[in-house]
Amino acid sequence: MQPGVHPFTLPILTDGLSLDFTTPVTFLVGENGSGKSTLLEALAWSTGFGMHGGNRDHLFTESAEGHALGRALSLSWRQRSTDGFFLRAETFHQFSTQLEETGTEFRRYGGRSLHERSHGEAFLALFEHRFEDGLYLLDEPEAALSPQRQLAFMRIMHSLASQRVAQFIVATHSPMLICLPGARVLSFEDGQITPVAYEDTEHFQLSRGFLNNPERYFRYLFDE
Repeated sequence: MQPGVHPFTLPILTDGLSLDFTTPVTFLVGENGSGKSTLLEALAWSTGFGMHGGNRDHLFTESAEGHALGRALSLSWRQRSTDGFFLRAETFHQFSTQLEETGTEFRRYGGRSLHERSHGEAFLALFEHRFEDGLYLLDEPEAALSPQRQLAFMRIMHSLASQRVAQFIVATHSPMLICLPGARVLSFEDGQITPVAYEDTEHFQLSRGFLNNPERYFRYLFDE
């Protein structure tokens, strides 16, 4: 631990951190800067996944954000996984380029270079062809997905989770994804991490309120 140094200045770490991931799918929700991505990166480093995404074949560099917290974490496993994947939406392009540069066989990614697809198509190809059993740490997977493809991704998660062959920990802002049946939602708010029903999240309530009556929000936003 390095008190006074990021990421240990995050409010969620003030009193230490103890979390149990007891369901096949766990969503992490909260405002920007609440610590969701930092925690996910730390879990990825502790598990041996790559800095720009990937599995244990892609090294997580010493200088990567989340490394200090990763070293401070102590993980315990009911059944340790030897496979999985870490997805960072913001560095997915670098990950795809790395696959190209190393001459990676694209059979596990749908048989085509990820750069030959749109951003959303590449994400879905990854989910459909690369995800099997193992641990999947996903940072904003909805970033490149249309609403229709978010539903397709939910189907993939549900299929793997219902077989109990995969565990997902997902940081997201999507009010759609968090509705996945059987998933647990952890809210990062006011320096605390607490379980919450998806209907009680700001993501869901704000989206529902806006879609039901956008004019009400326009009057507030634009002083009309």
